[in-house]
Amino acid sequence: MNNSISKAIIITLNEDVTEITELANTLDYKIIEAFYQHRDNPDVKSYIGSGKTQEIKEFIENFEGKIDLVIVDGELKPSQWFNLEKIFNVEVFDRIRLILSIFEKHADRKEAKLQVKLAQLNYERPFVRELIHRARAGEHPGLMAGGEYQVDDYYEMIKKQIKKIKEQLENIRDQRELRRSHRHTGGFYLISLAGYTNAGKSSVLNLLSGEKVKVEGKLFSTLSTITRKIDNEKIPILLTDTVGFIQNLPAYIIDAFHSTIEEIEVADVVLLVADISENNEIVANKLKVSLNELTEIGVKSPIIIILNKIDIISKNMLNEKIDFLTKRGLLKNQLFVPISTIKKENINNLLELIYKSLPQLIRFNIKLPANSDSQSLVSWIYEKAHVLDVKYNDFISLEIECNANFRDKIISQSKKLKRKNNF
Repeated sequence: MNNSISKAIIITLNEDVTEITELANTLDYKIIEAFYQHRDNPDVKSYIGSGKTQEIKEFIENFEGKIDLVIVDGELKPSQWFNLEKIFNVEVFDRIRLILSIFEKHADRKEAKLQVKLAQLNYERPFVRELIHRARAGEHPGLMAGGEYQVDDYYEMIKKQIKKIKEQLENIRDQRELRRSHRHTGGFYLISLAGYTNAGKSSVLNLLSGEKVKVEGKLFSTLSTITRKIDNEKIPILLTDTVGFIQNLPAYIIDAFHSTIEEIEVADVVLLVADISENNEIVANKLKVSLNELTEIGVKSPIIIILNKIDIISKNMLNEKIDFLTKRGLLKNQLFVPISTIKKENINNLLELIYKSLPQLIRFNIKLPANSDSQSLVSWIYEKAHVLDVKYNDFISLEIECNANFRDKIISQSKKLKRKNNF
C-alpha cells in the first residue's frame, strides 16, 4: 500500500456511507475502514459506545501504517470531539468540519474565502469554549486552530474576526445587488442554477452559454457564483451557477453563504438540476433536500427541474425513474425536462420551457424614422431584446418581445429619437 496516500477511517450510525466517503475522497483521503454501530442516538460522551470505541482504538494501534484522520459521519459536540481525539490520539473530523475543509480547499475568490472563513469561525466557537473549560480544569488540550494563541485569547479573536468578515460580506452583498439591478434594467432576465452538489450544474451552464467553465466530478467544486449569458438569439438571459446543496447543514453555514444563495432567491427562473442516473432512493432524497432548500430560501419564481445525465440510462429506465419520482410527489405539478449535457439531448425543449416561464414577457410595436440614428437604436434593441419582426419601408417598424422594465426603456429611447428627427 502506498504510504504517501492520506488514510482515514469512518465512524457512522448509518449503514450508507456513500456520501461521507465521497466527501473524504474530495479531500484526497482514502477510506481504509468504516465502523458502523446501530443506535438511535449518539453516545453522550463519545458518540459511539465504549465497546466500539475500544475496537476502533485497537484497529488504529494495530494498523500497518498510519491512520491520518478519523471521520465521524455526524455532528459532534465539543466534549465528544475532545474525548475521541484523546482516546484515538488521531485528529478527528465530524461531517461538518469535513465539509468546511472542502469549502476551504475550493474557495478561489475573495467572497467565497470570506464566507468559508465565517462559517469556520462560527463552527469553532463552541469547540474553543470547550478547550477553555478543559484548560481551566487543569487539562492540556491541543488547539484545533491557531496554536500560537492561548485559548481564551483565541476566542476573543474569533469574535472580532466574525464581526469584521460580516461587514466585508455586507459590502460585497450591496455591490452584488447593484449589479443585479443594472442587469434587470438593462433588459436581462436572471436565471439561477441550483441543485444537490455534483448534480451537473456547471455542465448545464457550459452547454447553455457556450462557455468552458471548469467542470470537476467532485463535491462542492463550485463555491463562487459564476454568471454567463445564455447563447441564443432570443431574450437576453444571464445564467448563474451557485453553490450546491447538501443535507443537514447547520444554519450558520447557510447564513455565511447568504449573499451567494440570494442569487437563487431573486432569480426570475430557477433551474434545479438532478442526476437522474443515480439510484432511485438517492435521486429522490437529493431532489427532496433541494426542493426543501428552495422553500427555505424563499423562492417564489418558477422552478424547472432538469433531470440530467439521461445518456447513462436507457429510455425504459428513465420512464421508470420519472414514474417513481412522480409517485413520491417530487415531480407532481412541477415543470421538468430530461436532458443530456454530453449528447445535447432535449436542450431546445429546455430553452423553450425557460422562455415560457419568464415573467412579464411583453410584445409591442414601435416605428422609427429610416436613418442612421435609427439603425444604431435597432442594433441596441437586437442586443437587449427579442426582435420578432422588422420591416423597412418609409420608416422602420419593429415587433419586440422583452420584460416590462426594458420595454419602458426602449419606448423612452425611441421617443427621444423621434423628437430629434421630428418624426
